[in-house]
Amino acid sequence: MPLSPLDIHNKEFSRAFRGYQEDEVNEFLEQIMRDFEILLKDKAALEERLRSTDERVGHFNTIESTLQKSIFVAQEASEEVRRNSQKEAELIIKEAEKNADRIVNESLTKARRIATEIEELKKQSRIFKNRFKMLVEAQLDLIETDDWETLLEYDIDTQNLEKIEKDKEESNS
Repeated sequence: MPLSPLDIHNKEFSRAFRGYQEDEVNEFLEQIMRDFEILLKDKAALEERLRSTDERVGHFNTIESTLQKSIFVAQEASEEVRRNSQKEAELIIKEAEKNADRIVNESLTKARRIATEIEELKKQSRIFKNRFKMLVEAQLDLIETDDWETLLEYDIDTQNLEKIEKDKEESNS
């Protein structure tokens, strides 16, 4: 068990002939006790700081994990849109080969439309991604604002409200 400042303070030494100067020993023990108390306080402060830092790191790890999951979901959705677009394009190509020139012209028109739709879907995906990112950032900003503390500290003066209400009733009478 480590020594405490009280252990140092209460330490008694036996007396011997021609021993050390008692005042010097006591003064030295007092100095050790003061220094030891300072070290213990510093240690406690550092442990608290470490705990606080660990909590913040945990919070940021949670945010990172949530963002990674969101990105993964967005990537899966994008991949699904891409696969679906590819399947639709393949079907159009097979139909075009079966029906010759007339259908080739129609297929080219459809292919152009699909390409436009793909670009539109890409644009919409980018817009969705940006909006989602802004939403997440806005939510984070909302959580981190000091307005929460202000709201919790807000105190309504009910006596003043009752007086205003009573004055209003009297003026209406």
